[in-house]
Amino acid sequence: MDENEQLKRLLALIALNSDESAYKELFMLMYHRLKQFAFSILRSQEEAEELVSDVFIKIWEKRTRLTLIESPRLYFYISTKNLAITRLNRKKRGVLIEPNEWLAQLDSIYFDPEKLMITEDVFRQIQKAVSDLPPRCRMIFKLIKEDGLRYKEVAELLHLSIKTVENQMSIALKRISRCMRLDILHFPSSN
Repeated sequence: MDENEQLKRLLALIALNSDESAYKELFMLMYHRLKQFAFSILRSQEEAEELVSDVFIKIWEKRTRLTLIESPRLYFYISTKNLAITRLNRKKRGVLIEPNEWLAQLDSIYFDPEKLMITEDVFRQIQKAVSDLPPRCRMIFKLIKEDGLRYKEVAELLHLSIKTVENQMSIALKRISRCMRLDILHFPSSN
């Protein structure tokens, strides 16, 4: 079962039965990712935590209509983005932060050195290559590779064309693979 189907199943349980255990499972499944995404916009851990809690409160309040959501994962990200932008506007921080200025934290299991069976040194080089990506490129990479969104979903979320998302992913993957090839050349020979 893919993640959207799993989310739909949980939303149906919440909508039809006010199932608190399904709500808790939904929270556990999405909270960390949404908090990271909110942080990338708000640049405050406390505000990000509060905002994502607000997203989940709204989900519970609107639970009777949850079965109408066709793409739950995208719905959660868009809800988080909209609340974050509303919060920024309310605070009158001045200029609205553009998506290419959002911070992208990259600390997920996707870059787990044990799972990828790579050395700690290579792991650090990959992390550095990812953190050195341009902000929009890093955000797109994170949303696709860490959060599992599809190219179309990321394009919709960030108001970009699918082609732009594809190009940014291509840039990210080329830079990361270049980093890995350089590392392979630097390994001492075992002669």
